[in-house]
Amino acid sequence: MGPGTTVRWRRRVRGWRRAGCAALIAGAVALPLSGAARPEIPAPAPAALAAPTAATLEKAYAANRANAAQASRMAADHGDRHRAAADRAMADPSRHLLAFDGRGAGLVTEVLGDLAHAGRVAVLVPGSDTSIDTYGRFRAAALALHRQLAADAPAGTRTAVVAWLGYETPGTVSTTVATTDRADRAAPGLRDLVDDLYRITGPDTRVALLCHSYGSVVCARAADGLDVADIALVGSPGTGADTAAGLRSDARIWAGRGADDWVEHVPHVSADLFGTTVGFGTDPVSPDFGARVFDAGDGGHSDYFDTGSLSLTNLTRIALGETTEVTHG
Repeated sequence: MGPGTTVRWRRRVRGWRRAGCAALIAGAVALPLSGAARPEIPAPAPAALAAPTAATLEKAYAANRANAAQASRMAADHGDRHRAAADRAMADPSRHLLAFDGRGAGLVTEVLGDLAHAGRVAVLVPGSDTSIDTYGRFRAAALALHRQLAADAPAGTRTAVVAWLGYETPGTVSTTVATTDRADRAAPGLRDLVDDLYRITGPDTRVALLCHSYGSVVCARAADGLDVADIALVGSPGTGADTAAGLRSDARIWAGRGADDWVEHVPHVSADLFGTTVGFGTDPVSPDFGARVFDAGDGGHSDYFDTGSLSLTNLTRIALGETTEVTHG
C-alpha cells in the first residue's frame, strides 16, 4: 500500500467515525427513550434507615431483606412470577443487602464478606442491561471476585465485595447507552456509597472501584476527588474524559480489555449536543489516555470475572493493592 493510498484510507476511516458519531447524535435526539413499554411492577418504598455503621449493619440487612420479601409478594399478586422469584431470592436469610428498592427496574447494593472488619473492599459497578430481573449474572461476577479475593488475600487481611446496582442502567440497544446522562445521575450515589463504606469500615480501609462497560462511565463521573485507591475500567467504551488525568482523581487508574471484546469496535468519539454528551471519547486502553493497562486475557465482553481467567486474577491483584504483581497488556 503506497503513501497516497494510506492517506486516503485513513481519511475514509475518519469519515466513517464521523458518520457513526452523527448517527449516534441523531438517534439520541430523535428516538424516544427505551423502557417505557413495560408496565410498572408494584413494590414498597425502600426501608427508611439511618446511614449505616458497623453497629447497625445487621439491622440494615434484615430490614432490606424484609422489604425484598414484601416486594416479592406484591410482584406475585401482580402476576409477575419472574420478578417475584428474583425478589424472593434477595430476601433469603443468607443475603446481606445494604440497600434495596424493588420499584421499576430495581436497585440493589449487596455485600459479600464481612464488611465491618474488611481491610480491602472492592466495589463492582455494572454496565448496561443490569436490573433486578438480570441480577443473577451480576451477582455471579461478584461471587467469583469474592472467592478470588478471599483465596489470594495475605494472611490476616479480610476482604469484602460490594455489588452496587445503585443506578438505573441503560439498555444495550437504546439511545441512553450512547450518552453520559445515566452516569451523571448515578455518580452522586456512588460517591455516597464510598462515604458509607468508610463510615462502616473506618478510614484505613483500602477501597477499589472495578467498573465494567457503561459502569466505567459512572465511575469516571464520580472520580473527581473520590477517596479510593484504585479505579479499574473494564471493557470500557470510554469515560467522557480525554485522559486519565482528566478524571481528576488521586487513585491509580487502570484499564483492560479482552482480546475478543466487541467494545473495541465502538467509535471513540464524543460530541456535546444540547447539554448532552454523546459518545465517550478516548479509548481507555490507548497510550493517549494514559491509564495503567492490565492484561485482560482473550475473553469477551462478559468474561472478565470468569473463574480462572487472567482478567479476574489481575483485577483481584488491583483490589488487594498488589500492584507490582499485575501483568500488563
